[in-house]
Amino acid sequence: MSESRESFEENVFINCPFDAGYHPLLQVLLFTIVFLGFRPRIALERFDSGELRLSKIARFVKDSRFSIHDLSRLQAGATGEYYRLNMPFELGVEYGGRLFGRGRLREKCCLILESEPFDAMRALSDLAGVDVKSHRSQPFELMRQVRNWFVESAALKRAPAPESMWLSYTVFMASLDKKLLRQGFTQEDKERMPVVEYLDLIEEWLQEQSIS
Repeated sequence: MSESRESFEENVFINCPFDAGYHPLLQVLLFTIVFLGFRPRIALERFDSGELRLSKIARFVKDSRFSIHDLSRLQAGATGEYYRLNMPFELGVEYGGRLFGRGRLREKCCLILESEPFDAMRALSDLAGVDVKSHRSQPFELMRQVRNWFVESAALKRAPAPESMWLSYTVFMASLDKKLLRQGFTQEDKERMPVVEYLDLIEEWLQEQSIS
C-alpha cells in the first residue's frame, strides 16, 4: 500500500553504489538528507530474503517525491568486469514513473549525480540536455550539491550553509565513533553497520542537539 501524502513529500529514494569505496559518500548522503528533515528510502534499509529487490525499489520510487541517483560507478573497474547497470536501470524506473504515472507521480523530481563532469553522458547519451551535478567523489561537495538541490526543489528557505552542515557532520561522526567504541564496536563493525541502525543514530544525535 502506498504511503500517505505527508510521507510522500518527505521520502527520498536513493539509488547509488553499495561498494566499500562509496561508503564514506553514502554516510554523508544519508546524514544530509536526515539533517534537512527528509527520510531516506534505500534498498539497504531492510533485508528480507523473501522480498524481490526490484519490487522493493519500485515501491520506494512510487512512495517518494524526491530521488537521488548517483551514477558515479557506471564504468567497469577492472579487466573482465561488467559495466554496472543497476543505477541507470533504477533511474529509468524513476523516469518511467514520472512519464507514465498519474496524480502525485507527476510531481516527482530527481537529482542525478556523477563523479566527474560529463561522465554520465558518455555512458548514457540520452542524458544530453539533462542537468547532472558532479561531486568529484568528495564528501563535502556531495553534501553541498544535495543541499543546494533541496533548496531549489523542495523550497527549503532556511537550509544551513554548506560549511555549517559539514561541521555538524564532523561533530556527529566524532561523537558516533566515541559512542560505538564504548559499546565495543570494531572498525569493521562500524563499516558494516546496517543502514537502518546508522539512520537511527543520526536521528538520536539530532534530537540530543535540539534538546541541549
